[in-house]
Amino acid sequence: MKKRGYLNPTLIWQFAFWTTTVCLLVAVVASILAIWQFTGTDALWRTVATCAVIGAATLAFSWVNGLFGDDGV
Repeated sequence: MKKRGYLNPTLIWQFAFWTTTVCLLVAVVASILAIWQFTGTDALWRTVATCAVIGAATLAFSWVNGLFGDDGV
């Protein structure tokens, strides 16, 4: 079965992978900085929440792209 999507599915999956990876790295760095008290816990939770929203939205977009694409017919 051929991959389908409104936009190029391969590019969307690559974009989603790298965006999610960057969000995870930023969240880990913010957590480490908060553990060592270089930043406050307020900044930590805002950073982690922002990364979670961006990562989830990117993954949801890649899923929706696959749902609403044509079958090549």
